[in-house]
This record gives sequence, structure tokens and C-alpha cells, in this order.
Amino acid sequence: MVDQEKVRQAVRLLLEGIGEDPDREGLLETPDRVARMYTELAGGMDQDAATHLSKTFAVDADDMVIERDITFYSLCEHHLLPFYGRVAIGYVPNGRVAGLSKLARTVEVFARRLQLQERLTAQIADALMADLGCAGAIVFIEAEHMCMTMRGVQKPGTQTATCARRGVFEDDPTLEERFFRMLGRA
Repeated sequence: MVDQEKVRQAVRLLLEGIGEDPDREGLLETPDRVARMYTELAGGMDQDAATHLSKTFAVDADDMVIERDITFYSLCEHHLLPFYGRVAIGYVPNGRVAGLSKLARTVEVFARRLQLQERLTAQIADALMADLGCAGAIVFIEAEHMCMTMRGVQKPGTQTATCARRGVFEDDPTLEERFFRMLGRA
């Protein structure tokens, strides 16, 4: 999906634009390194979360499942700077559960795109509902945005929190309270 040649050309122009010499020794391979990096960082553009969430296992229980402290890294679409943090996912199975690694892989599918944290949170919750078929999903993300810490207002350590609720989590506030208590946040 990533056109590495275009990225190489753009990086070379960027280097020239900020007054650098792209032909100096330390920068000779930079356009190629950056092109490879963006292939990795934007690798979620051509992935589908359904691929990961389609591998499920039958269960009799319908108690909430939580996976927390899923570390992620993404790029803000406004400044192309990183934002990173942790995701907590809760869902109520509807007869089937996902393999635990599949939840982290789902986070990666959406994090490896140019993103907004609010959209990332909603996309994960929507994928759980659509592709896992659960009775409800809740996603909580806390992240630090480099556009706030290294430029602009320059406030390192500032955390942005977002939450998306779907299904039974919208209808039953006690489930949301239980989720946050289990995360140690209530």
C-alpha cells in the first residue's frame, strides 16, 4: 500500500526544505530508511480486523472478558507525529471468545494508520461488535501525543483518555463501572 518511491522523494524534498543537504553522508540513506519505516508504521492501512477476530472459541460463560495494558504506537494525522499509550478492552461474549492475542492484533490494525485517538477507540469497539459478534464492547485508551509534548504547548506527560461503549455497555452502566473497577480506575 505504501509507495516507497514517493516517500523517498518526499523525504528528500523535506530535507531540502528545512535547509539540509540530502547528499551529505549522514542523510544519504535517510529517505530509504524513512520509506521502510512508513511501510511498517502505516501497515494497518491494508489490513482488516476481521481477519484476526474470526478465530474464536466456543464458551458457555457470558462474563466480561478484559484485556488491558495493550501498548500501541500510532501517528497523529494532523502533524504526522507519534502518539502512544495503552488500550484496555472489555467485551461480553455471545457464545464465543477471541484468542487473547487477537485483541492486541486488532489494536495494531487500527493503530498502524494515520489516526485520531477518538477514531482509534471507536474503530476497535466497532470491530469487536461487527467481527466478534459480542453482546457488548468497551474500549478505553490513554495516550501521550508528541504534538503536545515536543511542539506547540510542550506539556510532556499529558494524557488523553477516550472511551467507546457499544451494545450492553451502553445499556447497563453497572457493566461500565465494573470494567473500570477491574482496571483499578473506580
